[in-house]
Amino acid sequence: MASLRESVRDFLASERIAVAGVSRDPRQISNAIYRKLKGAGYSVIALNPKTDRVEGDACYPSLREVPGGVQAVVIATPPEATLDVARECIATGVRHVWMHRSFGQGSVSEEAARLCRENGIRVIAGACPMMYVAPVDFAHACMRTVLGWVGRLPSGA
Repeated sequence: MASLRESVRDFLASERIAVAGVSRDPRQISNAIYRKLKGAGYSVIALNPKTDRVEGDACYPSLREVPGGVQAVVIATPPEATLDVARECIATGVRHVWMHRSFGQGSVSEEAARLCRENGIRVIAGACPMMYVAPVDFAHACMRTVLGWVGRLPSGA
C-alpha cells in the first residue's frame, strides 16, 4: 500500500480531475474544492446530474458523459451517493478516487473504498484536497497538522 503522501502526489499528477457533487450553491465545499483545483491550474470537470453549469463552466451529469474522460475523481457528495460514483469510476476506467472528509463522515464510504480497491483504483478515503493543493491556505494547513497529530489522516491507497 502506498503512503498517503504518495497517494496524494499521484492523485494530483492526474491530467484531468472531476469533482462529483459540485453545486449550484457556490458556498458548498465541493465548489471550493473545484475552484481550488481550477485556480491551481488543473483541468477540472464539474459533475452534478441536476445542473448543466457550475461556477460558469459546463457541468456533466455523469462520468460517462465527460468527453475524453478523467483520470481522477474527488467525491464530495453525500455519503449515500458515494457508492454510485465509485461504481461509475470503475466503469469508466478512473485510476484515482479521493473521498472528501473534513469533519464527520464526509463522503467516505468504506464499501465504496473497498469496491474501488478491489477494482484497481487507488483511494484516499478522507481528508480534503485543499489541505494539499498549493498554495495551501492557513486554515487547511492547520487542519492537516492537527488531523496528523490526532491520527485522523487517512492511510494511503
